[in-house]
Amino acid sequence: MTLKKIQILATSDIHGYIMPTTFRNTNNEALGLAKIATIIQEKRLEGPTILIDNGDFIQGSPLTYYHQKFQTQEPNPLIQVANALQYDAMIFGNHEFNYGLPALQSVISQSKFPWLGANILTNNGQHFTKPYIIKEIEGVRIAILGVTTHFVTKWEKPDHISGLRFEDAFSSASYWAKWIRSNEQIDVLILCYHGGFERSLETGDLLEKEDGENQGYRICTEIEEVDIIISGHQHREISTTFMGKSIVQPNTKGICLASIELKIMMDSQKKIHSITHTPSLIYVTEDIKPNTSVCAIISPTFDKTEAWLDETIGIIQGNMLIENTFLARIQEHPYIEFINHIQMEASGSSISCTALFHDECGGLKQEVTIRDIVTNYIYANTLKVLRLSGLDILLALEQSATYFTVEAGELKVTKSFLYPKAQPYNYDMWEGIEYILDISKPIGERVTKLTINGEPIKMDEKFDVVMSSYRATGAGNFDFLKNRPVVKEIQIDITELIADYILKHPSIHATCNKNWQVTF
Repeated sequence: MTLKKIQILATSDIHGYIMPTTFRNTNNEALGLAKIATIIQEKRLEGPTILIDNGDFIQGSPLTYYHQKFQTQEPNPLIQVANALQYDAMIFGNHEFNYGLPALQSVISQSKFPWLGANILTNNGQHFTKPYIIKEIEGVRIAILGVTTHFVTKWEKPDHISGLRFEDAFSSASYWAKWIRSNEQIDVLILCYHGGFERSLETGDLLEKEDGENQGYRICTEIEEVDIIISGHQHREISTTFMGKSIVQPNTKGICLASIELKIMMDSQKKIHSITHTPSLIYVTEDIKPNTSVCAIISPTFDKTEAWLDETIGIIQGNMLIENTFLARIQEHPYIEFINHIQMEASGSSISCTALFHDECGGLKQEVTIRDIVTNYIYANTLKVLRLSGLDILLALEQSATYFTVEAGELKVTKSFLYPKAQPYNYDMWEGIEYILDISKPIGERVTKLTINGEPIKMDEKFDVVMSSYRATGAGNFDFLKNRPVVKEIQIDITELIADYILKHPSIHATCNKNWQVTF
């Protein structure tokens, strides 16, 4: 008997973070694909290796924004890096579609590896790309099957996915897992799922609404044909075994690399007697050196991005810095009012809502650069104006109020907004109305004041409200918004709207009318 070893390495949710920086302060943080590449290079010396990316690769950082804004005619630097690292396959993440199909088709054509999408079809019923591939290594046949959360259709602008159909990820995974087992004579089946887990793998308890966005638990418990699950989307760190399956999820931005080691016992006739698999996560540290080849590829775009980010475009009179994000969510902050005012001016609406997207200190310093804008407004959103009733506004405020809870006499963030994935972006703050959220009240009864220009808002009255394209889809448990009439769409990235506003008004006064408050 001979022992063979094969390692499966996986990245997920890289979001365009190649160099070891979040583009905020330091350029040597414990993250980034350039450092991951160093680990990959070392791991490959150990033996046969398969390298997979699980989606959300090409969008999400200032570098990807810069390339899409200024260098679309040039080869995509992220794909150049992926080609150099010799990925065996990539899966579509929901953010792969943010720049539209022509940009994505260009990315696919530049890739020297297949993109897998078993549940993504064209309108004529053909697969957009391959559903799966087979890799034969050391006499072991390994199938790699890719599926993407079908919630892409809820989040993405329709023209970005025109001509595509997204089938249920679980149903597609189940069908293809059975088909592959029946037709391909494989030894190992890897399911790469750009999605996460709706239930705890330890207890089976629900972690979030069971609406189909994340179906990982159901996949584990109901699809017996799968041996290994590479997951993503939720930005969690998972390395475990469940229902006989090895399961990994390597967080985001290249914080860690997922690894599954296969051990195969094979006789002299190359007949396989047993296969075991062990999952692990390999963490990036500050002392790991970035891969020089990757740095050489990405540096031209990275250097231009860095220079562009540091261009001063305006001055803030007053204080628009956020030193405490929790406080900024319970009492209005000048930065939030500023973003809402920009949305109102761009759209012509008198009511606006926006969110604070992360929990790091932010806001705008006195001399505003592009870096300040893109590191605060981190998503590629545009604007939509919806026609809402007074009742819709009330329901939206009540949903936002679920962000908070009271524990032992203290106001805190509700656990479901922290785990399994932090969701600070699903709490909105409004301008153009006056309201109070009283968190001591039961859920659904927390809006104790709701007026416009000092007068109570009537539930059947209609209002035009501007919000992000993301929120307008109903995402974040605002389902009632998704079918409301769209009065207007502003097809310009909000970060660009913010930059354009500051360029037009290079001296801005920080103001705060305190039109809302959170009490308990």
